[in-house]
Formats: sequence, structure tokens, C-alpha cells
Amino acid sequence: MTKKRKRRKPEQIVKAIQEGDAMMAAGKTEAEVFQTLEISVTTWERWKKLYGGMKSDEAKRLRELEVENQRLKELLAEAELDKKILKMAAEGNF
Repeated sequence: MTKKRKRRKPEQIVKAIQEGDAMMAAGKTEAEVFQTLEISVTTWERWKKLYGGMKSDEAKRLRELEVENQRLKELLAEAELDKKILKMAAEGNF
């Protein structure tokens, strides 16, 4: 039986990193910290790389910017497609 995968928000990840660092500073081993946080070593390393020096509100803002960036990319792709269709129609190649 496998565990259900948890999806954590960026602000939750930042809080977990802070808790994990505090536990390690208090003398707990990495294995104990990872077990407490219910994560793997690779997850910890990925989180540290992405959110290591951030505060909770900074991580939330980063996520909002990523979502907005994705939306803008989709709008640009749609506009480019419309432009291509209009160009083909103007040339009579449809």
C-alpha cells in the first residue's frame, strides 16, 4: 500500500524547511527530520534549492508570479496564432 501524495503550498514548504532546520540545529538526525516532515531526502534537497532563503510571503508571491507568467504565455501564443491565421487569409492561402 502506498501513501497518498501530499501537495504543499510554497508557504507550507518554507515553514517545513524552517522547522526542519530548527530540528537539525537541536540535534536531530536528518532521517528523524525527514520522517517527521514525511518527506524524502530528494524532496528536502529540491525544496532547499527552490525555497531555501525565502520567507513565506515571498514564496507565495513567487507562485502567483509563476501562474501569471503561464497565463501571459498562453495569451501570447493565442495572439501569435491569430496573427498567423489573419496573414494566411490576407494572402488567400486558406
